[in-house]
Amino acid sequence: MESFSNFMKGIPPLTTEKKPLTTTTNPSTNPIQQQQKPQQQQQQQKQLMGPASNPPQQMVGPIHNPVRQQHTRSDGNSIFSASDDNVIMKQVIDTHLPDGTDVDVRPLLDIIQDILRHATINADPLSSGPHTNGDKLNGKPNQNNAIVMLHSSSHIIDKLASELALKCLTVADGHTTALALFYTVGNFHWDAKLVLTLAAFALNHGEFWLLAQIYSSNQLAKSLAILKQVPTIMEHTAPLIPRFEAVNKLIHSILELTICIVQFKELPSMYITPDMPAMSSAINTIPTAVYWNIRGIITCATQITHLTSMGHEYGISSTEMQSWELSSLTSKIDHIHDFLRRQLENCIRVVGDKKEIEFRRSFNQLFETSHMDNMKILKILINPRDDIQPLFDGNTKMRVSLEVLRRRNVLLLISGLDMSREELSILEEIYNESRIHGSRTSALYEVVWIPIVDPSVNYTKEMDRKFEEMKEKMPWYSVSHPSMIDKVVIKCIGDRWHFRKRPILVVLDPQGKELSPNAIHMMWIWGSNAFPFTSMKEEQLWRDETWRLELLVSSMDPTIDNWIREDKYIFLFGGDDIEWIRKFTTTARAMATAARIPLEMAYVGKSKKKESVRRAVATINVEKLSYSWQDPTLMWFFWTRLESMLYSKIQLKKADDQDPMMQQIKKLLSYDKDGSWALLCRGSKILTNGHGTTMMQTPSDFDLWKKDIEPKGFDLSFTEYHDKLHVAANNCCRFEFPVAAGRVPDGMRCPECHRFMEKHIAFLCCHDQDGLLELD
Repeated sequence: MESFSNFMKGIPPLTTEKKPLTTTTNPSTNPIQQQQKPQQQQQQQKQLMGPASNPPQQMVGPIHNPVRQQHTRSDGNSIFSASDDNVIMKQVIDTHLPDGTDVDVRPLLDIIQDILRHATINADPLSSGPHTNGDKLNGKPNQNNAIVMLHSSSHIIDKLASELALKCLTVADGHTTALALFYTVGNFHWDAKLVLTLAAFALNHGEFWLLAQIYSSNQLAKSLAILKQVPTIMEHTAPLIPRFEAVNKLIHSILELTICIVQFKELPSMYITPDMPAMSSAINTIPTAVYWNIRGIITCATQITHLTSMGHEYGISSTEMQSWELSSLTSKIDHIHDFLRRQLENCIRVVGDKKEIEFRRSFNQLFETSHMDNMKILKILINPRDDIQPLFDGNTKMRVSLEVLRRRNVLLLISGLDMSREELSILEEIYNESRIHGSRTSALYEVVWIPIVDPSVNYTKEMDRKFEEMKEKMPWYSVSHPSMIDKVVIKCIGDRWHFRKRPILVVLDPQGKELSPNAIHMMWIWGSNAFPFTSMKEEQLWRDETWRLELLVSSMDPTIDNWIREDKYIFLFGGDDIEWIRKFTTTARAMATAARIPLEMAYVGKSKKKESVRRAVATINVEKLSYSWQDPTLMWFFWTRLESMLYSKIQLKKADDQDPMMQQIKKLLSYDKDGSWALLCRGSKILTNGHGTTMMQTPSDFDLWKKDIEPKGFDLSFTEYHDKLHVAANNCCRFEFPVAAGRVPDGMRCPECHRFMEKHIAFLCCHDQDGLLELD
């Protein structure tokens, strides 16, 4: 990716001239003695800055410090006030004559960081934490890049180091020294000027501290150290500690600002342009930042040079004044760094946003493209980084590579870390059944759990514990850690497959083609019979399906299966109002006795309010009111399947089909939200269903319609009477779609009157943390 280097070539706004300036200046010429006529200076400034450039006094950034007092050192060197910055920068800009030379300074900066991190005594913020030997230099590519870069620039670094050492002894004015150094690096871009000068300082500074660290154990180092008075200085370090601490703090600030400036150059030009506000402000400020950083380098170099040339007595005598000056310069550099850091953060945010837009577009295009296998898709979804075994095999409990999924049908189980015990147990049962089914059809497929963690939330030990627990329970493959799912991938998963919080199951074929955006609904409804879980299979299953009791209970309970085979009348009923349950079961039983029909009743609870459902089941058992499921998993599965029928139709864009089956499914879901309800079947055939009020009144009014049983039969007599009550009641229908469910239809027709329903936004709290179908 092309790095953004053009802005380092001149002063912003950028010149529209693409041809680099080739004018050179004799570096040995003293910049103070070199005088130019005002007209010549104006012409050179126009060349450097371009016709649309702002004059130097208009530079944006933190250089206009309201503090106008001028700080003066005892040796005559000044830390200029903000009012002097414009004059200073005019002189600095005159030295900037880039010849098009572009230097990759990052490898050199890594070496500098390593030197300065070790060139210190222990009382140093740079050395907080354990020292490692060349953390940034262990990689061979970094070493090679640095060697290549030094081939062309080592002579510049040597020249700067010599010039820096000499002028620190002979020139009292730091600004004059800085201008001399700027002339030496006049043909380089701003980032290179700074890094080359910092490298020269690191060369001298590192040599001093290397001798200080090893002179006691190395004879050659000892002799060299004596020449530089190192042993004497180190024997009197106690009074010099404040000076060393101040120098190290300044070096730390210089490094931080240098890294920030280099990061600006490394911004990709395809996403960042010079006219963007944050970038424009940064470009205008960088020359000033480079100047004050080099002034800081000169000040640090002067401290060590004076110690080695004049002895520790000089250092001790001037410690208080020198520490104050170092602190003031550190504050100025930190102030500039704070401003540039904010601009860099804004630029990085822009780059991130644009990269995300591009990635999300590419992500979707990837699924519209044909591939030889599924590896490209899987590597986009699961970023292994340096981990060659990013998957955990739930069967063998071993780490494995993505290769185990090559050219396999892959089912991506995408969920958070809060999948319920019921979800996991039923998924595992269906998984085991479908694996057997798959082997019969010679279809190779694997399930992979993609754990999704909210990237805006810090990943805690508790979250990691939950992840490890879930991973260990799963018999299929899992991503070995949630961090392998990038933030932008999580957004893409939400965009493409409407993932929010509830689990989804995306089906990919051996070439990575998407066969179903979410097969979990058909898995809940039809289990292993839905294999291979494609959208085509889902449509076929719906075409073959009919409105019958087996669709609702799906062989969940042998007792109900027996009732169906025996062609008994069956009431399924739900709700949590125990008084209604008592009255309904008593009235229904009395009706069955009077009508002489075999009637069974089964309580199926509610989609939420788990605790109140438990209490209802306990009462039903104690009072023997009816049959009920003792395992809460069965109730959860009943309601999950019923809800999945609606979501399956929404996904297939057939939720508003006028087929009777879809209308009945909608009615049951609506009844559940309103309270009590019941559904009457005879064997497999569903006769009618309705609200608790009408289903209670129909058996209560048995004497009013029993005369119709002989000519019409019980089935038609009950249905007709109930339907009249139902129409007269004119009850409202409503559906609740949790945000966590992902797919929420824009509109829906009422199952009763077939008109479009009104859309409301509801905030719901059922005071039931473990609800059967939790609403978020």
